[in-house]
Amino acid sequence: MQTSFLTAVLLPLALAIIMLGMGLSLLPEDFLRVTKYPKAVAIGLISQLIFLPIIGFIIAKIIPMEPAIAMGLMIIALCPGGVSSNIITFLAKGDVALSVTLTAFSSLITVFTIPILGNLAYQHFIGKTETAAIGLPIGATILQIFLMTLLPISLGMIFRQILPDIALRLEKVTNRLAVAFLALIILLVIIREWNNLPSFLVQVGLSVVLLNTISMLVGFYLSKLLKLNSRQQICIAIEVGIQNGTLAIAITAGLLNNPDMAIPAAIYSLFMNLTGLIAINYGRKLADKNPI
Repeated sequence: MQTSFLTAVLLPLALAIIMLGMGLSLLPEDFLRVTKYPKAVAIGLISQLIFLPIIGFIIAKIIPMEPAIAMGLMIIALCPGGVSSNIITFLAKGDVALSVTLTAFSSLITVFTIPILGNLAYQHFIGKTETAAIGLPIGATILQIFLMTLLPISLGMIFRQILPDIALRLEKVTNRLAVAFLALIILLVIIREWNNLPSFLVQVGLSVVLLNTISMLVGFYLSKLLKLNSRQQICIAIEVGIQNGTLAIAITAGLLNNPDMAIPAAIYSLFMNLTGLIAINYGRKLADKNPI
């Protein structure tokens, strides 16, 4: 299977299905919840949109890695929370309403932050190297991310309002398709980069583990320090750690046309499921000890 098919057809299709499924699960009230607990939403968004990219940048500077790998790590750090974070939060007995709110808002905000911060990261890690063959134009990138994320979400929400019963049934189908597509995309990226994979894993493995675990711990303990309840603490930890890997792969392999950059997102998408299981186990124990 050619890389062009992956980037031109499979990636946009997978991302559209994932975002459509998210839209099918959303109601207008989800965007109004910020007025009910603004403190929790603010802490979650700050952890997701500010601390996570800072942690990613520090890791990319400290750990020796190729510029393309560093850029790929930054893209995954700039992406919004993944839709699976809502399911993991539910299983961990976290605050599902807060999780849905954070996923929705981070998906909206990152349409604008990814092009701006991604362009700065590109100039820093790639701009002065011989491999700089393509930039990240802000206007065009905002439009493309909008078409891949916000448009399907909006269509899903409209469909939910018109035909709520059918929308709920379709949501289950789209969730299954999303998992299947993500697994296929990761497999294709790994096959495409098989010869480079051993050297990439040495660089990516440690950086991915550090990015995922440190960011989740920062989200959890910041929430705890600022006296959010235990369900909100576990929700924010999960929301910060479970990223939209499909979007990261779409940006790196698609918009930036560099499959090497997609390796961190592919590895991260696999590893975050492990920490997600740990969060579920810990969250259930925490809920039993601290009932709300």
